[in-house]
Amino acid sequence: MPRNHDYFVYIMTNKYKSVLYVGVTNSLGRRIHEHENGIIKGFTQKYNCHYLVYYEQFDHIALAIHREKQIKGYRKEKKWALIASMNPDFSFLNEKVRRW
Repeated sequence: MPRNHDYFVYIMTNKYKSVLYVGVTNSLGRRIHEHENGIIKGFTQKYNCHYLVYYEQFDHIALAIHREKQIKGYRKEKKWALIASMNPDFSFLNEKVRRW
């Protein structure tokens, strides 16, 4: 039986909270660092998505990938409602995750 790990589905935004990016990772702290420092080329670098506003944790990668695809299929309004359900102030959660 495969060993369980921690996997995360997360949502990043820019400082104006005008763009959303949904991703999946096995190390949320590392991935936040990569986004903040522009290490990951592409959408998040282009639109300055450096700020974590939402995450969910999973034991299995297949579940995390399924959830990521589900959230990516949401309209922007539904993504914002999802964020509000966990983070009603739309605070940037980078420091909270960094302390893990």
